[in-house]
Amino acid sequence: MQPINAVHTPIIDTHLHLWDMKQFRPPWLNEPAEIKIRKPCTLREYQNETKGLNVVHAVYMEIDINVEKQVEESDWISALCHSGKTKVVKAVVSGRPADPTFRAYARRFRNDAAITGFRQVLQVPDAKPGLCLTQTFVDNVRYLGSIGKTFDFCIRPGELQDAMKLARLCPDTRFVLDHCGNASARNVNQQTWETDIREFANIPNVVCKISGIIKTVKPEWDTEHELFHIVRHVYHCFGPDRVMFGGDWPVCNKTKSLQDWVATLDRILVDKSPAQLAKFYAGNASRFYGIPMSEDAV
Repeated sequence: MQPINAVHTPIIDTHLHLWDMKQFRPPWLNEPAEIKIRKPCTLREYQNETKGLNVVHAVYMEIDINVEKQVEESDWISALCHSGKTKVVKAVVSGRPADPTFRAYARRFRNDAAITGFRQVLQVPDAKPGLCLTQTFVDNVRYLGSIGKTFDFCIRPGELQDAMKLARLCPDTRFVLDHCGNASARNVNQQTWETDIREFANIPNVVCKISGIIKTVKPEWDTEHELFHIVRHVYHCFGPDRVMFGGDWPVCNKTKSLQDWVATLDRILVDKSPAQLAKFYAGNASRFYGIPMSEDAV
């Protein structure tokens, strides 16, 4: 499946993971379900797999690396962004806001324009429900707002109410809701998810990435049919100015390719105007992350 436009709308991919299996190897890749992506996934592979997609910039997303490797990962991606040699120009790095040392860690990047924000994956077993509402966590996420950094939510869909409480407790911090609030195809709790997304969209300091959901579609299913309502619901609730494209490469490759994901979105959003598509694929990300767009890429 290829995107339906011969020359695609310019894309800022807001959700790019990278690992080489030597310097950086996420521990969760050892799980049986990750066998298809348990291999080097570097910029070389990404560039090969995005040919023809008109990806003009990308934002690196942390890979839930071991805690002891966080600083190394952050320093590495900062240097890559500042090098100016690749399309990766900004990064969201790993951090644990409940850790008493988090503030000192975050302060290291206060004046680093490449590091735009932080994320802790909150859908793993060692992140207990309610962790994001503990006082140290809240205080440190407020601190992120005070230094101009963002926080990404990657949280179990059943805990979206907790995420909303955190966003309301930190009105001066900007948040990104990853993966449509971790929506999934054929979700038995679809109605609850819809209600939560509608409520989340009413919080002004939150934007949403339409990303990460193609991995929930089994190979034999009709991707467009399965994801149509999720994408349309998020787009409708958050509106054309508060949604951003995210590729979630290489995790998307567990079921479909990044080319398939873009083509699916092109079809689901086929009724949107060129201006609206330009915002979704790049313009909103350009504004949110502070990524300049050249005139020929607008």
